[in-house]
Amino acid sequence: MADPIVQAATALVWLTRLPVGRWLPETPPPLAAAAWAFPLVGVVVGAGAGLVLALAAGLGLPPLACALLALAAGMALTGALHEDGLADFADGCGARDRARALEIMRDSRIGSYGTIALILSLGLRAAALAALAPGQGVLALIGAAALSRAGMAAALAFLPPARPDGLGRGAGRPTGAAVAVGLLIAALALVPAGGVLPALFACGLAQYALARLARRRLGGQTGDVLGAVQQVGEIAALLALAAT
Repeated sequence: MADPIVQAATALVWLTRLPVGRWLPETPPPLAAAAWAFPLVGVVVGAGAGLVLALAAGLGLPPLACALLALAAGMALTGALHEDGLADFADGCGARDRARALEIMRDSRIGSYGTIALILSLGLRAAALAALAPGQGVLALIGAAALSRAGMAAALAFLPPARPDGLGRGAGRPTGAAVAVGLLIAALALVPAGGVLPALFACGLAQYALARLARRRLGGQTGDVLGAVQQVGEIAALLALAAT
């Protein structure tokens, strides 16, 4: 079994732009083995975004500006990886059949559905954060980022790959134990933000609905589907935390 630190570094390499690749051995563990650490990546990304939120609030910027700057910081840390997946998946959903949908999702250009999905993602998350006090917003960013990435691990475990090649096939499938550990880490990260049950319910429901849609339209998961799963989960969790 690979060292947990190596597995966590593997998750960081895959899901962020942080320069931690030098910590990995020549043959790093498969992504599935690192799936339990996806929520830890969320904690790192959420903390970075939360720091920007706190600094912006300390400068007296309007709540919406603080929220947008925090989201921009999170996207800088991840290279907008998950936002890109959401846009590609949304564009693919506009296709009439599975083969065409998968073809569209491989196109680097963004279409109208993808553009609308990105606007909604940024707008809803920013509105939720702007409704929270800065300190609560920091905790919400960390909790929602962790929880939404636990859902990515679950989708990777329970959805079959939609393509014979690509990330979905090459990543492998996490064990149930890895998914459970990830969910536990995410729940612990969410506790300081409060509203644990509403956030868990909202995030889980949104991610389950998207996973069902991906299974029906595509036959399973791809890297873009995993990114979309993360995004809808984070949106739902932040909205639930803002509402409670």
